[in-house]
Amino acid sequence: MAIHAYDLLKPLCDQMLPALAGVLAKAEADAKARGIPEDVLLGSRLAPNMFACARQVQIATDIVKGGFARLAGQQSPSWPDDEASFAELQARVHKTIDYIGTFSRGQFDDAAGRDIELKFPGATFNFTGERYLLNFVVPNFYFHITTGYAILRHNGVGLGKADYLGG
Repeated sequence: MAIHAYDLLKPLCDQMLPALAGVLAKAEADAKARGIPEDVLLGSRLAPNMFACARQVQIATDIVKGGFARLAGQQSPSWPDDEASFAELQARVHKTIDYIGTFSRGQFDDAAGRDIELKFPGATFNFTGERYLLNFVVPNFYFHITTGYAILRHNGVGLGKADYLGG
């Protein structure tokens, strides 16, 4: 069964990005109710060598905006990673939702066979569009959303599976 890249990625984002915004809103309310400074929760991590909660959200949104751009043959926009509150992270998630809303299905017609190169300090990765979507974008998106959720849950925010999955 062949799945069009847009038909896989867009519904996934339509579900998970609003859910992420909801998780952040619930965490913001919880921090206020318990008198916990937001930077404590946003700076929390599951292990000393892992990124903190705020960075997990930034990476999740970067993965998706980069995925949409690259699969459509465009350059991914660069956004500063300077969010320091739940409200600012929610705004980033909504900015991501707005950005991916600018794409049409037709822009992804050739996505599966498109050559995609990702350069990181010390490493370069080359993918076909299909492998990039299935082996990089989707798993990384879920990983960083899940890790952010787990950090908040671990710190006592009253979250459940319905929050993670959204409406």
